[in-house]
Amino acid sequence: MAGTETFQAGHVLEGDLPAPDVSVVVTLLNESGSVEELYRRTVAALDPGLRTFELIFVDDGSTDGTFAVLERLHAGDPRVRVVRFKRNFGQHPAMHAGFSRARGEVVVTMDGDLQNQPEDIPRLVEAVEAGNDVASGRRRARTDPVGRSLPSKVINGMLRRFTGVEISDFGCAFNAYRRGAVEPMLGSIGKQKFTKALVLSGGASVVEVDVAHAPRQGASRYSPLRLTRLALHVLAGFWPQPIQWIGVLLGTVSSLLAFGLGIYGVIFWIGESNFPGPLFGGVAVLFVLGIQGFILALIGEYLGRIQRDVEGRPLYVVDREL
Repeated sequence: MAGTETFQAGHVLEGDLPAPDVSVVVTLLNESGSVEELYRRTVAALDPGLRTFELIFVDDGSTDGTFAVLERLHAGDPRVRVVRFKRNFGQHPAMHAGFSRARGEVVVTMDGDLQNQPEDIPRLVEAVEAGNDVASGRRRARTDPVGRSLPSKVINGMLRRFTGVEISDFGCAFNAYRRGAVEPMLGSIGKQKFTKALVLSGGASVVEVDVAHAPRQGASRYSPLRLTRLALHVLAGFWPQPIQWIGVLLGTVSSLLAFGLGIYGVIFWIGESNFPGPLFGGVAVLFVLGIQGFILALIGEYLGRIQRDVEGRPLYVVDREL
């Protein structure tokens, strides 16, 4: 089964169970040691309230027995739904799989490593029920090392600039969404690596909610190389046609410099009766750079069109659903 682009009920038919008030989507990759505790704490946080809920666990190609634990949880609780990918496709395609199967009016997303505290879920849900489209988790007393938090600040600044949304923590995956705010963007979720930024770029209203952030057990999956790739993804995904902008800038600056130096060279030649060969050589180089810049911008336009046409492959392939 390939990734879909519309909300659907997966294997749970409307006649089987009534739609819950809240859907909690949890993305997992090799979290066999934490998933049972996560389940218990999430149920404890939501059970005392009046809201009905479902838990959708998306196993993003785990190899450590995570799916076996999920099978046991599903067998003991019909509110637990499970999606297993054939291989690791990434966190945001996994979010798409959860969103497309969620039936609740409010959808909560969180990671499965217990850095997100399930006890904060009711506060996120209440923020959406108060009238906001998105309750954006804001990690207080963040415990990540400097090598992770500093690049995160840079990426957050880029996303604020490109989306025009002034929130402080785009990278926090612990959020709650109104279903109606997600639906228009579902076709693009998974293709972009910042789901929250994508939803907010469509004009959704947002409020920030402080959430706890526990230290991660084990090494972070976000290496410096991966963080650099994320920064480049932000440029490509949220800065319209970056190659075009860079090409236009290069072409414009080089052309203006070539024009200015050329005029200066002509004046110098006439006034001093001395042909400034090196200066005109520099003008020629700048002129060629200007032409190359505009050609780069044109290539960027073609690449953008090709990218939109070829991104028809599935986001993920589902192995099993429970």
